[in-house]
Amino acid sequence: MKKQSTIVLDFLGISSATLCLVHCLIFPLLTILPFGFGSSHYIDLFFTAISLCIVLKIVFSSSPLLVKLILSCSVSTVVVAVVLESFFSINSPLILIGGVGMITGHLINYKSH
Repeated sequence: MKKQSTIVLDFLGISSATLCLVHCLIFPLLTILPFGFGSSHYIDLFFTAISLCIVLKIVFSSSPLLVKLILSCSVSTVVVAVVLESFFSINSPLILIGGVGMITGHLINYKSH
């Protein structure tokens, strides 16, 4: 039987990764429009912090090794992409790849129980 806390972590991870992915896809389009949106990296750092906390809890749980590898690689990819964008102003598709990996890893973890 699956623990309630793991279900909550998976739903939080899936929803956070989905919101992050939508943000990463939509936000560049909003900067083109004359609404006055500036480039704020605090949102990226916020999503990354949430993802890191959730992934660390799942990595130290009894989840399958495949899920732990997918989530670890995905959150590492997201962290690298956020660092590149925040400190070096380099936009890369790594954050999208990491976001899709995070969603996939959480879905696999949810379905495996």
